[in-house]
Amino acid sequence: MSRHPRRSFLRLGAVAAAGVLGALVPAQAAHTPGSSLALLRRRWRQVSAGSGFDAAAEPYRTRLAELGRAAAGHRDAMAPGVASLWPDLAFPSFAATPARLRAMARAYVLPGTGLTGDAGLGEAVAAGIDHYRRQVYAAGAEQVGNWWPWQIGVPKALLDAAVLIGRRLGERRSRALRDAVDHFVPESLLADYSGTSTGANRVDLCMVMLLRAMLRSDPAKAALAVSALSPVFPYVLEGDGFYRDGSFVQHTFVPYQGGYGASLLSGVATLLAVLRGSPWEISGQHLFDMVETSFAPFVHDGFCMDLVRGRAVSRKPYGDHRRGREIASSVLLLGEVASPGERARWQAMVKGWAVRDTCVPMLEAAERDDLAFHARLARVLGDEAIPAAGEPVGHRLQAMSARAVHRRAAWCAGLSMASHRIGHYEHGNGENLRGWHTGSGMLYWWGQGHGDQYSDSFWHTVDPYRLPGTTVSTVRLADGAGEAWGDTCPPGRWVGGAGDGMYATVGQHLYGLESTLEAFKSWFFLDDAIVCLGAGITCRDGVPVETIVDNRRTRAPLTVDETAGWAYLRGHGGYVLPGRPRLRTSREERSGGVEPVTRGYVTLWLDHGVDPGSAGYVYLLLPGASLEQTRARAADRGWARVVANTGRLQGVQVPSLGITAVNFWDEGAAGGLAASAPCAVLVREIGDGTATVSVSDPRRELDALTVTWDRPVAGLLGGHRLLAGAATGARLTLAFGRLSDQGGGSQTVTVRLGRAG
Repeated sequence: MSRHPRRSFLRLGAVAAAGVLGALVPAQAAHTPGSSLALLRRRWRQVSAGSGFDAAAEPYRTRLAELGRAAAGHRDAMAPGVASLWPDLAFPSFAATPARLRAMARAYVLPGTGLTGDAGLGEAVAAGIDHYRRQVYAAGAEQVGNWWPWQIGVPKALLDAAVLIGRRLGERRSRALRDAVDHFVPESLLADYSGTSTGANRVDLCMVMLLRAMLRSDPAKAALAVSALSPVFPYVLEGDGFYRDGSFVQHTFVPYQGGYGASLLSGVATLLAVLRGSPWEISGQHLFDMVETSFAPFVHDGFCMDLVRGRAVSRKPYGDHRRGREIASSVLLLGEVASPGERARWQAMVKGWAVRDTCVPMLEAAERDDLAFHARLARVLGDEAIPAAGEPVGHRLQAMSARAVHRRAAWCAGLSMASHRIGHYEHGNGENLRGWHTGSGMLYWWGQGHGDQYSDSFWHTVDPYRLPGTTVSTVRLADGAGEAWGDTCPPGRWVGGAGDGMYATVGQHLYGLESTLEAFKSWFFLDDAIVCLGAGITCRDGVPVETIVDNRRTRAPLTVDETAGWAYLRGHGGYVLPGRPRLRTSREERSGGVEPVTRGYVTLWLDHGVDPGSAGYVYLLLPGASLEQTRARAADRGWARVVANTGRLQGVQVPSLGITAVNFWDEGAAGGLAASAPCAVLVREIGDGTATVSVSDPRRELDALTVTWDRPVAGLLGGHRLLAGAATGARLTLAFGRLSDQGGGSQTVTVRLGRAG
């Protein structure tokens, strides 16, 4: 595990009315194992229950009083029986019953609840924990159903409540809870980094083990909890964990920064805060790095993009905003033990997210969900010395998880693909049963004011066969088609692209889910447009194949000019179709959800017919464009030139940007570029007499690659360690060594342009 420079202590701030939490014990006072564990328990109470706010000030006074009244109601309604602890929560009640006990425990330790340190409430929590332990979570009981509640969900909540109430639990109840936890969470679960004990699950298991250590003052368990974290941090080459390009994968096949990854971030932030200054203090530098390389790229205006949220997209509306707040909370907590530079950047970043999240204002939501986060965020928002950072302009391609994010000042786009290592979609536990086509090149995009485009019941009401950007066979699929937990990987290996940090060419060799569909799809991400190409679209399913140009959750008016080859959706953007294909459109009201809601949709698509042999398409997406801008771009025939659109090559030239980009599905030449093997190439002439050439090996198979550019080049200004040779003059030739080990990442070379002879 990498070491981190010495960090300052976490500054949570003192609670105005000390209550049961009291003042923070200095780390220097922790010498013996007993005193060290007492410090951990005290820190846990501060981090878990919350601190850093004035309990007598609003909104904390009102919220704490509400918590107290709710806790009193739960206490008074308790009716322990064989089948329940509360009549309205029948056992096993894995989530709700432990959650109530934890809420009551928080009311017991927090100031201003009216029940702070109340003996009756403390005894009710202790009795409730013990009753649930005897009736459901008993040592020797059979683990029925999903493993997660038994090993993580239930023990974490029960132990949290137990540590909060401290001595109120009593020796007998404490030993019994220890025995139950040891039965379901034995040390052997942390012996091997495999199965369900990886990534975010491993962090949660370590947290359970640490709470178990606090419960019984067991330093050996604390040491085990910390040492078992070590496999989480190193970069991985396959399976669960973090990758060098920022990807985070859980369940082997699913990009998951917005689910398990966010839980991991929260868990490690909590552990760093609790363990700092103790004999078990851990370093967090690797995770600190991941804040900006793995998590931040997928947070836009305060919400976490659905393309990294796995099956969770099918849960309650606005789940993307909830995950965004969770990430923001963890980032601010981590910032308190990070370097001054990291802390300053992260506070500015979170402030920008909070300022721009007008759909679900972050500070107001934090007041309902997390008072400690509310206090941190309020301080950041109120500090005029902290700027609100804007959206970072640029492109981030995480090839190892088949995800891309493109940002400009007024819009943002995200792309989700499937590959031989990343599944089409994840379903499990009855969730996301119709997410079949999210890996078929789904192109999300947000303009100004579109922060709820995919939040407001989108997944409950959208036509699952017409997700924006996808090319799909319309063959009907069963709910939960394909294996569960993301094991729906197609055989396609060429999935990825090349970029220079500002622009990118991205491609996907697409194979349909439970379909004979095959296609080659490319996206060229530019300043005010995304150029979308499709080629080699073949299928033998006996049904029509469609490419969904867009499917917006809106009731805005749509204008289509088939003769000029464009369409405009008011308040959203424009679409240009250079070949003037027939653009199909529909407007419909769709209903869905557990509590049914209705939303309006405008859909634009291209019909490739039944069993196409080698169909294709070209269109431009213009996010945020006006009617006039859309019309003008359609009239400018030479703005983007398609230099190839076949099953061997797809490429474009954009003269005004100095860009030539080609996805080589096979060796070949187009647009003045040639490659000796399948690869992606992006060339950009900067305008100052220099140019960059960015090259990648999306298949991760090449031992050698030669790329030529038919352009006079005077010399090489900046190479790359894998550049084995270069020739300049009338044209540029670049020979690269082993690219297969680069995880599909781009290698960029800078050259000085010459004059044409």
